Amino acid sequence: MTDEQEQKESTFLVTAADEESAVLKDVHDGQVHTLSSNPGVEVHDAVTGTVAPDPPMNVSWQLVEIERRWSISIEKNDESPTAHVTDLAAEQETGNVHREERAGTGEIHVLTVPEELTEQAVDDVADDVETTLSRAARLGVNRVEIRWTPGVVSVRYMP
Repeated sequence: MTDEQEQKESTFLVTAADEESAVLKDVHDGQVHTLSSNPGVEVHDAVTGTVAPDPPMNVSWQLVEIERRWSISIEKNDESPTAHVTDLAAEQETGNVHREERAGTGEIHVLTVPEELTEQAVDDVADDVETTLSRAARLGVNRVEIRWTPGVVSVRYMP
């Protein structure tokens, strides 16, 4: 196998980082790549680039090319979901999730939950940082905004 065949180009979420190394998780297939050095990334950065194994053992990796690096924030917003989201939620059963593309870039996820579990659902989305940020990185967005009203949670993945 040549070096080029062993290289992997993808989008990664930085799940751990210190001065000497970093750990990248491929947001498409979940593969984890431990870097033998840190090229200046921080925990929760998203990186589109290319990794290659370190010879001769090929057990650690190097980030050999960075096409794009960005940070992603997760925000709880006290505003109610939009009228469009409320309409979508009214059309689906409790416990379901509706996903649709946003105009431009990103997605909106509409979750219907029992009213008494709304705050817990909001916290679950916000607290599951790795999953939420991985999804945002896959979509190439910079911000995740969570809005809610009793029984409805809106998760907006936005540029």
